[in-house]
Amino acid sequence: MNRPGAELNAWCDYPPVDVPHAKSGPLAGLTLAVKDIFQVAGYPNGWGSPTRLAEAEPDTETQPVVQQMLDAGIEITGKSQCEELCFSLTGINAHYGAPVNAAAPDRVTGGSSSGSVSLVSAGIVDVATGSDTGGSVRGPASYCGLIGLRATHGRLSLDKTMALAESFDCFGWFAKDAETYSAVANVVMDEDDSATPLRRLIGSPDLDMQLIGDAEYRAYAAACEKVDAHFQDERELVSLGIDLEKAYWAFRKCQAFESWAELGPWIERTKPALGPGIKERFEFGKSLTQADFDDASRERVEITGILENLIGDDGLLVFPTMPSCAPLKSDPDESLQEFREKALVLLCLSGLSGLPQITLPLAQVHGAPLGISLMGPRGSDRRLIEIARQMLG
Repeated sequence: MNRPGAELNAWCDYPPVDVPHAKSGPLAGLTLAVKDIFQVAGYPNGWGSPTRLAEAEPDTETQPVVQQMLDAGIEITGKSQCEELCFSLTGINAHYGAPVNAAAPDRVTGGSSSGSVSLVSAGIVDVATGSDTGGSVRGPASYCGLIGLRATHGRLSLDKTMALAESFDCFGWFAKDAETYSAVANVVMDEDDSATPLRRLIGSPDLDMQLIGDAEYRAYAAACEKVDAHFQDERELVSLGIDLEKAYWAFRKCQAFESWAELGPWIERTKPALGPGIKERFEFGKSLTQADFDDASRERVEITGILENLIGDDGLLVFPTMPSCAPLKSDPDESLQEFREKALVLLCLSGLSGLPQITLPLAQVHGAPLGISLMGPRGSDRRLIEIARQMLG
């Protein structure tokens, strides 16, 4: 399809649809790409899967949060490619290929919201929607130098959205600048229930040690100085009190079990040729028992309590979003899988607890972006976005 950004391999190859939108409003003049798991009236919903696309009819209704944006004046210019069934963090779809990371073209975009971050990082659209089950807003945003929020779980509607793992799935969006990000939040989110200022900075060597090298640590430390300077306060360094390996496995088991419960019947009925990694993750979910899930869920409750007690009602946990910048596209599958496992150690805490986490493009390493994250109390999403607006200008 000959359209702006066609060379990025980020658009779904769908015929253009004139999606009605308000001609005025707070988002008027902005353009939007919609990840191909959210319904948009007139477009099919392909889930990054040729098998799903073959059976998908054009939708007649639009996802509620996307509709809020349309009613505020934003214009949809197409649907964006995603990872197959959203069960990956690399951005390389075995069926459709890999979109381009405009911030680091030799590196992956991250997934599963791969097309969305590609289009925003290249400046083709102002805003793009994403979803975050395991890290598919935070990870790609970190890789591509964008702002990305994993909202408090359940705060934004997921009606008319492909479900992967219900207790983890979150609606999200990407933008390059904080003013645009904040403008979207003003439309799709009510005010926080609390106005308590978030000013108590917390760091943990347990999380900082997940960075994979000295260059990463230096870049992260320099970014943390910017955070400390903004708050005019030093971070309190604490032991997290969480066994991160147990947290990783609690996340893996809960997510995989739910994912098989959600999509397993469809997979067994349609027998799609699942790509590498995707196939194995669903097989892992299929192998888990209810007892496995219950054990992991108990770990999840314990981890949630620790994080809530640590952050309280005024804290901000500061930590690296990912272990490094985006891996190279040329890295072998084994290296990409190893990196994914390291990344999930950092990404799993917000998913397990449901607490909001925003990643900010405050660092660079190896010539590519590295995001710095702030995790706040449950329901502090608007305050996190306002902090981003103040820090990034």
